[in-house]
Amino acid sequence: MTVLAVRGLAVARGGARALDGVSFTLDPGEALILRGPNGIGKTTLLRTVAGLQPAVAGEIVATPESIAYSAHADGLKGALTVTENLTFWREVFGGPPIEPALAAMDLTHLAERPAHALSAGQKRRLGLARLLVTGRPVWALDEPTVSLDTASVALFAAAIRAHLAAGGSALMATHIDLGLAEARVLDLAPFRATEGSRVAPASFDEAFA
Repeated sequence: MTVLAVRGLAVARGGARALDGVSFTLDPGEALILRGPNGIGKTTLLRTVAGLQPAVAGEIVATPESIAYSAHADGLKGALTVTENLTFWREVFGGPPIEPALAAMDLTHLAERPAHALSAGQKRRLGLARLLVTGRPVWALDEPTVSLDTASVALFAAAIRAHLAAGGSALMATHIDLGLAEARVLDLAPFRATEGSRVAPASFDEAFA
């Protein structure tokens, strides 16, 4: 059963089309890696699929509230502890207990430390641990390993594999090899929109650029 279907999708950035005619499906247990040069529109595509900005054209079919999005911002409250941050997000999403997420991202020993006192890599691990408490089956990930050292990348790769093994799915833009042998790769270069292609104001909300 397909959990995400994208058909003929066109997305825009700054009022100009970035990608045109993107189509793919994602099934339970599958990972799809988006590839392409910097600036081609990987982030814009992920934001559109996650519902954070409107599509210019095409269709996105997914179960409502099935997608959890993780981008460069970690979504943390600096004054809250690691435990309090994860508890907040678990309550927002109605997801599973936080303890497995703490363990998966090696945060148990930091559970009572305020987020503002964490290193960049620790903050990133906490931001990614948030995915594990959403309970959502589809993860949309934009360069998830930024600021992570080699050991932390391995932790996240293990979390991804566990998510897929449990029937979850992942759509991600990454240049790092996460060891996902069965992952499919979608090269976005063939979908690059014609240079200078503008979007009519009525079909694009500039606030989302």
